[in-house]
Amino acid sequence: MVLLPLAEIVVRQTGSGIPGALPFEQHLTLWVAFLGAALAAREGRLLALATGNFLPEGRFRAIAAVFTGGVSAMVATLLGRASLDLVQIEREGGIEMAAGVPVWVGQAVMPVGFAILALRLAWKSSELWSGRALAALGIVLGLSIGANAESFGELPATPWLVLILGSTLLGGPIFAALGGAAAFLFLSDFVPLAAIPAESYRLAVSPTLAAIPLFTLTGFLLAEGGASERLLRVFRALFGWAPGGTAVVCAVVCAFFTVFTGGSGVTILALGGVLFAALSADGYRERFSLGLLTSSGSLGLLLPPALPLILFGIVAEVPIEDLFIGGLIPGLLLIALIALWGVREGLRGGARRTRVSVPELGSAIWAAKLELLLPVVIVGAIFSGYATLVESAALAALYAFVIQCLVHRDVKLGKPLLAVFRQCTVLVGGVLIILVVAMGLTSWLVDAQAAQSLVELVQNNIESKLVFLLVLNVFLLLVGCLMDIFSATVVVVPLIIPLGLAFGVDPIHLGIIFVANLELGYLTPPVGLNLFLASYRFERPLLKIYRAAVPALIILGIGVLLITYVPGLTLGLLEWMGRS
Repeated sequence: MVLLPLAEIVVRQTGSGIPGALPFEQHLTLWVAFLGAALAAREGRLLALATGNFLPEGRFRAIAAVFTGGVSAMVATLLGRASLDLVQIEREGGIEMAAGVPVWVGQAVMPVGFAILALRLAWKSSELWSGRALAALGIVLGLSIGANAESFGELPATPWLVLILGSTLLGGPIFAALGGAAAFLFLSDFVPLAAIPAESYRLAVSPTLAAIPLFTLTGFLLAEGGASERLLRVFRALFGWAPGGTAVVCAVVCAFFTVFTGGSGVTILALGGVLFAALSADGYRERFSLGLLTSSGSLGLLLPPALPLILFGIVAEVPIEDLFIGGLIPGLLLIALIALWGVREGLRGGARRTRVSVPELGSAIWAAKLELLLPVVIVGAIFSGYATLVESAALAALYAFVIQCLVHRDVKLGKPLLAVFRQCTVLVGGVLIILVVAMGLTSWLVDAQAAQSLVELVQNNIESKLVFLLVLNVFLLLVGCLMDIFSATVVVVPLIIPLGLAFGVDPIHLGIIFVANLELGYLTPPVGLNLFLASYRFERPLLKIYRAAVPALIILGIGVLLITYVPGLTLGLLEWMGRS
């Protein structure tokens, strides 16, 4: 996936490019999605709601695991059967992907991937053979439903949706919730289940979706090496002399990494130990340090080339480059607010400062010069027209590989590098499998004209644009603390885009509002993702993390309101550049 777009850049300089490069890249994305999801299932790392963590240890949790494993296996089996139907239809159609390769070859990973998911979900549900056997009944049920779809279509969808909701609240994977809801809603409308993988395939072969795994790989390579220490040294030399300088540095470094990892928690897990030690060494209070790093774990999602902005552009069909420009000032605003909180803490607690040293600054910048140039390389490639978004993502991954593996040699070639690829594939698979099944639910919502009904409902009850924006903020905050940002984008964005247009909200502004609220949702108790990741990483009780994160939640909430009600923060730069 990295090499093909890079070769396309080179060949395009001498001709028209590589025939079939884009279709092959798109189908490789589909393969990474399903094979990565299979790896994530094997390691028990499929994304799920954090509500499962509240279950008591012991017998009840074991029973819940078997129940969720069985329901999830049923959904995966049902989707696998539907995917097989799609592959058979495409095989009979004889449509080619490129270079004589039929489309069904690229799609074949879907039924295989779902089959592996079903088997692994049943197997991982229990350590006892009896528990696994009970969970495997979900596979039998899924095959039965798939073989008798017309009969099941005569039954109401509500009991099945309640079953899936219960499984999800008990810790079942999110992909099963979205895919299962789509499956039974389609069945109740007598629509062939092959419509779900057909929609999944449509998203997977989006021309820009491949940028997500490639930018994620960039973030993993940087996080695995010594880039964090080098950047910490640079920003410490720049800001360490100021009150709260180390806190400011930690916020900036976290934002830098989150741009590439997409708020997936990699920032907290990879950098938390280094940055927490730096804050402690300079005398910052533990509660403040925990709150700062927990909130900074999703800081940077509004800065280019953040993955949520890319996905919003794909789903909402708005220019991704405009989202990059529109998110620049709001993204810097949120970082500045957290930095000011750090300055206040530095003045209040008398945290240690670093003396200004021009030689140290010069030495630090020279050591981190290649990491500091990475954003310039990416943004320059995109906006110069030299490379497409996917090609720029591949360029970023190659650049990170050269820095970490060949120049600094922080990541050794061979098994250590393959381990980075594997970790990245697990994360990407866990995210993309949610996206592709969520497209099925989105398709049902479109067919049911849910967006039009929602617009009518809201317009009949809300007349003021300001009130609408406030209600939207509350709604998105709730969504953000319950769903990951990627699945929320696929499911929710098609519903709110018509609402925004009805109230005269610019789609670019709406996109920045959406991402900013979902960023805030990572911190919202009781189930914000960053709260659980911070509790795990810093080995502190969850309630202690809640208390530590409250000030940051309030501060970022103020920032989100400013972004919402001052559209000039988003659109001003675009208007100045003549792009909106």
